[in-house]
Amino acid sequence: MTKDRLDGVRAEMQLRGIDGFFVPRADEFQGEYVPASNERLTQATGFTGSAGSAIILKDKAAFFTDGRYTLQARKEVDAKQFDICSVSEGQAPIPTIRPTEWIEKNLPAGSVFGIDPSLHTPAGAKALKDAVEKAGSQLVFVQSNPQDAAWKNRPAAPQTPAVAHPLEFSGKESAEKRAELANTLKAEGVKAMTITLPEEICWLLNVRGNDVPCTPFTLSYAIAHDDGTVDWYIDQKKVPDDTRTWVGDDVRIHDFEDFAKDVAALAKNGGNIWVDPNTAPVKVANIIAEEGGNMHNAASPLQMMKSLKNDVEIQGATNAHIRDGAAVTRFLAAVLEPGMAEQHDEITASDMLEGFRAEQDHFKGLSFNTISGAGPNSAIVHYRSSDETKLPLNAGPIYLVDSGGQYLDGTTDITRTIAVAPVTDEMKEHFTRVLKGHIQVAMATFPEGTAGDALDTLARASLKEKGLDYAHGTGHGVGSYLSVHEGPQSISPMAKRVAFQPGMVVSNEPGYYKEGAYGIRIESLVTVIDTGEKDENGKKMLGFKTLTMAPIDQNLIAPHMLTDKEVQWLNDYHADVRKNLTPLLENKDPKANAFLQSATAPINKPPGVLPKSRKKHGFFM
Repeated sequence: MTKDRLDGVRAEMQLRGIDGFFVPRADEFQGEYVPASNERLTQATGFTGSAGSAIILKDKAAFFTDGRYTLQARKEVDAKQFDICSVSEGQAPIPTIRPTEWIEKNLPAGSVFGIDPSLHTPAGAKALKDAVEKAGSQLVFVQSNPQDAAWKNRPAAPQTPAVAHPLEFSGKESAEKRAELANTLKAEGVKAMTITLPEEICWLLNVRGNDVPCTPFTLSYAIAHDDGTVDWYIDQKKVPDDTRTWVGDDVRIHDFEDFAKDVAALAKNGGNIWVDPNTAPVKVANIIAEEGGNMHNAASPLQMMKSLKNDVEIQGATNAHIRDGAAVTRFLAAVLEPGMAEQHDEITASDMLEGFRAEQDHFKGLSFNTISGAGPNSAIVHYRSSDETKLPLNAGPIYLVDSGGQYLDGTTDITRTIAVAPVTDEMKEHFTRVLKGHIQVAMATFPEGTAGDALDTLARASLKEKGLDYAHGTGHGVGSYLSVHEGPQSISPMAKRVAFQPGMVVSNEPGYYKEGAYGIRIESLVTVIDTGEKDENGKKMLGFKTLTMAPIDQNLIAPHMLTDKEVQWLNDYHADVRKNLTPLLENKDPKANAFLQSATAPINKPPGVLPKSRKKHGFFM
């Protein structure tokens, strides 16, 4: 089947006079999730992960992903048709090579290499252009996508309605947001700004949709003007009358196809147009350049604006995490009942967790595909279980579940690692080192102006004492009933540019993974707060408040490794979890409530044993 698809694309390439074509994972909206109609990488290669790309030449092809998905790629991508490559180190037998390097080595000199300008940012297009030219060839922008032309039975574009996101959840009128944006445009001497990320448009207009999995987007483009008005480009069949009334007369609604024409008209009139080069399709920049317009290249101000949650959004996130924590705690109690781990596999367990979430108020679906990994599968960072790979929960003593929910009042993301059987001292040590990193981030206070790289070192310090580490960032931003992965804030060694500010929400998720054996990750969401203190230079001191409410498994903790402050933090956190969740569980699910009381009981240093009440309910040391 893959060969037939490749043959079809190559025939369309020949009609367009190109010798090579690049297939990215992203679509024209640059989102983590894409609708079925835009799953171009899956259609071309069979790969179903969320990060990858492919290159198709006349007589060979290559597929690329990173270390999270290398094992998955080996199972899903036909190695007879594609060179399977990784952009990450240490993925043997898969070679480590980037797409640009592969182009330089494999594209014959004198070739014409095509890309779809709707699917690449200016930075991405430039990197490909440089590689193609190093190979002695020419890069061109195709007017129509050869893969789309060859795609038989392509699914229809999504037709879900754009709906209002009311003030009780958004906390701020769209008119107020648009006025703030207009003031920013005026300050920069910009007449208009193109907006091509759906999450920015959804936030700005206070609308949501259901066009892609796991994220409440309505797919569209927009142009914001310095007078506070917005031109919104969307399939108009998706905008019901009540939504038109909701957005108001200052939001003019157009057909999606009119966007390019209107950008061209703005450019021709000499207006200075703001374009985010990191997210906008290179097609937008090309249109402006062709019409002789002026382009203001800078990161979209909407990224920072939506990252600073208002009081209503923070309260909503707090409420959502309490309800979500009740669902997660019911799940943990259920799978830790004696004999239950052997009765469930990774898929039935994740289905059970989703069922508990579905009972909660305001639940709208998952915020990402649940990572449910038992035994050795827990060591695969972004593992996705399937009928072919699923293991029973007791396949190893450790089970890891990374999951989240979309609620009208907030987006959640939590990872808990639990012992479903007695664990080794090594496992306890590694878990406790991960926990120490998690606690150090949670307890951190820092002067305003601090970025995520400084906090990342705290998360890794205990692991690095033993030469251990993890190959992912420590934290990502999270939206408010929007994307579970949101910028611009993050916690990672590379997060040097964006300082934390009160109102931001970010994950705190250090981990450790022993390949083929077990994986550990502890993830909670936190919000940045002003502590009310100042440093010696008069700078405000900031800190974190943990939003996620669910027990951390004490069966995996070596208490003697924790400092007194770390023990106090854990006990205080568990007391907060118990206080918030007990009212939701004591009548609805007495078994889960009994589990909650024992799982959140204080621990002491030196070790000792867990309270008898936990043993009474069948939970082991």
